[in-house]
Amino acid sequence: MEPDGPNALARAIGLLGDEWTLLILRQAMAGTTRYVDFAAALPISNAVLTRRLETLVAERLVERSVYQERPVRAEYVLTRRGRGVWPVLVAMWGWERTWVPEHVYATPPIPHRQCGREMTPLFCCAACGEPAPATSMRTGWGPSGGWRRSVPEVSTRRRPGSRAGRAETPTLYPDTMAVFGNRWSAAVVGAAFRGVRRFSEFQELLGAPPSLLTERLASLTERGILRQVEVAPHRVEYALTRKGLDFFPVVALALQWAERWYTAAEGPVMAWTHACGAAFEGELTCDHCRVPLRPRDIVLEEP
Repeated sequence: MEPDGPNALARAIGLLGDEWTLLILRQAMAGTTRYVDFAAALPISNAVLTRRLETLVAERLVERSVYQERPVRAEYVLTRRGRGVWPVLVAMWGWERTWVPEHVYATPPIPHRQCGREMTPLFCCAACGEPAPATSMRTGWGPSGGWRRSVPEVSTRRRPGSRAGRAETPTLYPDTMAVFGNRWSAAVVGAAFRGVRRFSEFQELLGAPPSLLTERLASLTERGILRQVEVAPHRVEYALTRKGLDFFPVVALALQWAERWYTAAEGPVMAWTHACGAAFEGELTCDHCRVPLRPRDIVLEEP
């Protein structure tokens, strides 16, 4: 990565902040490899599917392998980098299942094969095994950190639509995409996790245009991710709600994944310390048996 360019956090949000990308990756983790099977499984146009697969190949999350020459047909197989997104998808599923009850369809439950119970992922410190909510962390910028470098240059967001012969399909991760699917929303939530509360601070640190920042703060407040706190007559600040604070595992796991695969020469984005005193690395566990989750032990099923 180039010095002073977008850091690992910006790369993660820019790449994973697109629901088509996430749905293609989830389908690939379920064993889909052929273009025709992706097209059959997802309500996606051929043009969008082609572009997303090209991006995933370019970013080395999947590998394209030609298995037939005439006509040319290829398979798209997950790489280690692509398989590494799995914890992020599980964290998104857990957050949406807990906090977005108004889904058009229910977010499917996940049984844990180790203990046999339907589970919700619990985000824990890998060093001590204890839960790791945002409030248990001490954070600071690392060598490649900084407000402006952490805002993705480009972020696309899936807009559910229809194509010939298919009905419009509701979004699977609506509130996740409200955060990850917009570069400024992601930046605002990230700043809120670092303790920024005032409009003027958000604007100064992030460099967002005032009208756009106003719209993003209103949207995040409407979705219950932020709340307004009146600190003086006609003056409000913005604080993360419990729903917003519970989004922390998604952000942390996405950053852990990006730090591994998009490492900056000058060092990491963040310096993390858990309440136990250890340098922090997070992992997902079953909330019942507290065994670390592994792909072979759970299946993200279609709703």
